[in-house]
Amino acid sequence: MIKEAGTVVVFRIERRSGLPAYLQIVQQVEQALRMGALAEGDKLPTAAQVAATTKVNPNTTLKAYRELERAGLVEVRQGSGTFITRSLATPQTAPESPLRARLGEWVREAREQGLTARDVSTLFDTVLRENYPTPGL
Repeated sequence: MIKEAGTVVVFRIERRSGLPAYLQIVQQVEQALRMGALAEGDKLPTAAQVAATTKVNPNTTLKAYRELERAGLVEVRQGSGTFITRSLATPQTAPESPLRARLGEWVREAREQGLTARDVSTLFDTVLRENYPTPGL
């Protein structure tokens, strides 16, 4: 998802991911909230705007927005739109965070050493699972 001027966001739907489009929208909003790309008061695009840019049914977007509303992350204002009500960002995930800066340096180094984005993702996921094991597995 990309934030553009005027707090409009553009969703990217990966049709081959196996994840329903509405969940991709939910995850992209949550990620943007964690990274500080979206903040309280920002307006999300209308279902018609999302449909025009992603070619998903407007009801798919409405389902995602209802899920976000249930989670307390957005508020639907009749006639005005859907607005962010709270952030998920922490000082550690903010753009100026030292942790984020070090991770950026690591990713740049990995790229310089010839790793592809898929290699980096696989390596990161592996190390993440090693440090945050899933209970019950």
